[in-house]
Amino acid sequence: MNSLLLILVFLNAVSASQRPNIIIMLMDDMGFGDLGINGEPSRETPHLDRMAEEGMLFTDFYTASPLCSPSRAALLTGRLPIRNGFYTTNALGRNSYTPQEIVGGISDWEMLLPEILAQNGYYNKIIGKWHLGHQPQYLPLKHGFHEYFGSPNCHFGPYDNVTRPNIAFFRNDLMIGRYFEEIDINKKRHISNLTEMYVTEAIEFINRFAKNNGTEKPFFLYWNPDATHAPTYRSQRFAGKSIKQSSYGDAVIELDYAVGKILHVVKSNPSLANNTFIFFTSDNGAALVSKTDAGSNAPFLCGKQTTFEGGFREPAIAWWQGRIQAKSITHQPATVMDLFATILEINNLTLPRDREYDSLSLTSVLFNNSAFERPVFYYRGNLFMAIRYGHFKAHFYTWTNSWKQFNTGIDFCPGVNISEFTSHILTNHTLNPKLFHISRDPSEKYEIKASSQEYKSAIAKLKQIYKDHTRTLNPGKPVLNWCDRAVMHWSPPGCESINKCLNPPQSKPYLCDWPH
Repeated sequence: MNSLLLILVFLNAVSASQRPNIIIMLMDDMGFGDLGINGEPSRETPHLDRMAEEGMLFTDFYTASPLCSPSRAALLTGRLPIRNGFYTTNALGRNSYTPQEIVGGISDWEMLLPEILAQNGYYNKIIGKWHLGHQPQYLPLKHGFHEYFGSPNCHFGPYDNVTRPNIAFFRNDLMIGRYFEEIDINKKRHISNLTEMYVTEAIEFINRFAKNNGTEKPFFLYWNPDATHAPTYRSQRFAGKSIKQSSYGDAVIELDYAVGKILHVVKSNPSLANNTFIFFTSDNGAALVSKTDAGSNAPFLCGKQTTFEGGFREPAIAWWQGRIQAKSITHQPATVMDLFATILEINNLTLPRDREYDSLSLTSVLFNNSAFERPVFYYRGNLFMAIRYGHFKAHFYTWTNSWKQFNTGIDFCPGVNISEFTSHILTNHTLNPKLFHISRDPSEKYEIKASSQEYKSAIAKLKQIYKDHTRTLNPGKPVLNWCDRAVMHWSPPGCESINKCLNPPQSKPYLCDWPH
């Protein structure tokens, strides 16, 4: 980050005593319909439901991508994945992410939220899943965080450490173990104490600041448990607790309990209670492809990997005691990228001026429950698939996944087969976009006929937004094109001190295959 840009960012900074602590709780593959406050009939999320009762519930909150890595990159940069580079050009309209083989990661040119906060006096910690690259130059401490406890990747495995290494787990910038080795996960029984570890880390971090009575630096805690990503896990004491009698259901109950514990710590300390902004959401919709090991996107269509509402619309709750009015509900369309501008404005900071942002501040929504018009863009990889503006959503391209994938049992829209809509061939609708009244018809069941006056009245604005965006877009360099087995978790930083280094194969870069 150059010094001139820092000056522009800092011009209107507020004093340390006025800066709120910030906690972002980002779940993994949790669906809109998993929360009792959003209509889940079992109502097994009492702490999250109470958080919504004490704060603001968002009914129309969106991710920036229907897959994990691009969504997380968008949140921390305030920019669409097509701008920040978290996409692929290896195939049209395909999702991509950061598996072990990926060569790329978050660019040094991108200015992450924790970097700006650190330069303005914040002390930052990430707990859990990072997913923006696992090579040393991409790790959190290189991008604004002061502390790190978690893994760059999801809890996949176990592997044989010969053809494929088990994934590394970090404290700060050094590896302290591997999943399925030092970090115990019983894949067969879906048991792990990882969520407990993440809660303990969060509470210890918050209590450090509570003991100082808010007299030192404000903190930013980015809390990213991945228990609800298949294969899901829960600690032993939560096994069998859910009415669904599923590991996923148990994991949701444990995460809800964890949120309650963190909120209790904040609320019970006077120096934190009225000076901490907390936002809860998910990285994308529930992964319906995982069947019983997945959540609910009800009432929305399809799930993770798709640009239908079930892939993009997320549970979201904002909490700030004394600032956000209790029992507030907003229907304002908003996205994870908006957290970037919102947190800057709360600190009286402005967006840097050297790049395009897709982030709009939500302070007027949070503190005045006002609303404003704005578009929501639905991208899948490098393809601009759909737009929402106001009450209407227009699909310019549609598909779920290929016939080849579908025929192996991979189904992103179980039980749904709508010709030329939830199809297995990428379908171009740019001449006559498929239009839905998303407020009246959130399940995208009733297409508005192109011959109707309602269609003709609404589509012109949506087409113009589509044209303006595509005409002015300057895509970033894609960072998810290249893979190489040599860059996997063979010998991460710190492996020497715990005798966990493995011999990497010879480097042979290749273009990654992205089937979805």
